[in-house]
Amino acid sequence: MSEPLDIPAVIRSFRPADQAACGGLYLDGLIGGAIADNDTAYDIDHIECAYMKSPGNHFWVAETTEFQIVGTIGVQHHDEGVGEIRRLRVRPDFRRRGIGAALVETALRFCQQRNYLKVTLDTFMEREPAIRLFERFRFRHYRTRQVGQKELVYFYLDLYAGGPGPGHPPAAGAQT
Repeated sequence: MSEPLDIPAVIRSFRPADQAACGGLYLDGLIGGAIADNDTAYDIDHIECAYMKSPGNHFWVAETTEFQIVGTIGVQHHDEGVGEIRRLRVRPDFRRRGIGAALVETALRFCQQRNYLKVTLDTFMEREPAIRLFERFRFRHYRTRQVGQKELVYFYLDLYAGGPGPGHPPAAGAQT
């Protein structure tokens, strides 16, 4: 077990009162300020329905002691044995403080508890810090495709092959 992370936020499950803050964080994180061609943002507009009504899906927020939402992540379950990580966001002034890693660890623990065999995610190439974070957790790049003028990069992690690896157990203080 690793040392507890000293992050400036607590990871907790989404509550309906978080909806506006999560939507704002999503919009603030859009590349170029516009929703991508391959996105409808329906799940962000309806987090309760899209993530909290099915036992295979879930959404978390990172909340500061001042009750500010500074990060988000979700997991959706569409295919048998597969969880998809979605909507990882960390407010720019809270990046590089362990919040993104704690959110990913929380999502991976959720997937492991549900015996998912694989976890997938995608991101745009412009998100280099996110790509480095995913590689730290041993996600593997498996394809890239063009979406409009941007490259969408797809990753997967085989949980049956040992999960995220040593040194990356779930964050202390993370809640599901």
